Amino acid sequence: MRRGIFLVPSLFTTAGMVAGIYALLAAVNGLHYKAGAAIFIAMILDSLDGRIARWTSSSTPFGKEYDSLSDLMAFGVAPAALLYSWALRPFGRIGWVGVFLFVICGALRLARFNIQSDSDNRGRFTGLPIPAAAGMVAASVMLIEEFSLFASPPALAAAVLAYVLAFLMVSNLPYPDFKTVGWKDRKPFNLLVGSVLILVVVATFPHVTLFLGLSCYALLGPIEGILSFFRRNRKQDVTEHAGNPTNL
Repeated sequence: MRRGIFLVPSLFTTAGMVAGIYALLAAVNGLHYKAGAAIFIAMILDSLDGRIARWTSSSTPFGKEYDSLSDLMAFGVAPAALLYSWALRPFGRIGWVGVFLFVICGALRLARFNIQSDSDNRGRFTGLPIPAAAGMVAASVMLIEEFSLFASPPALAAAVLAYVLAFLMVSNLPYPDFKTVGWKDRKPFNLLVGSVLILVVVATFPHVTLFLGLSCYALLGPIEGILSFFRRNRKQDVTEHAGNPTNL
């Protein structure tokens, strides 16, 4: 601390926390769509501060802890308040428990990530990242609000969403880490064309594509866990069969 802190990454982290605080206040005041949009802004800022810190070799323990506190506000407290204000209030204590679990499991997810070494996190995450869980909440609210899909917010679906996301965050399911992609390396031209097409689709149908994209990402962990379970059982069966050959 005596040597000072790196200003630019810390400013992006602070901006992400401000976006999270705004999302919290907007949710409390019934501005659910704006709260969801603020959470997505916080997600963008969160991805930028980490990349800037890595590209400028300005990663520090202070920045890591400050980023975690900002993430807990923007991706833990804010989306939980959004869910409660939007749909969980009629459930009473069940709604409270859903909010508590979402925030507590998000904090546990951040704490576990912080104590893991870089080699443990290389290429994958253990458990659903808290920004993805918050984005799933924000995308669901914005999609339903934008297209008025229901006469009233689907309280039961929101409660299930809160509990499922809380479980996924503290699970041991593997999720891909796109931070390890070599963005500065040379890539095939077709990849550029595909990226442009994806951006066009996102810009044309932002609510639908964000919801579908985050839903697919959230499902990757359970799918990979199921496939790993069957692979382990198959490998065990092959090993047992090899150790006990049938005499003909």
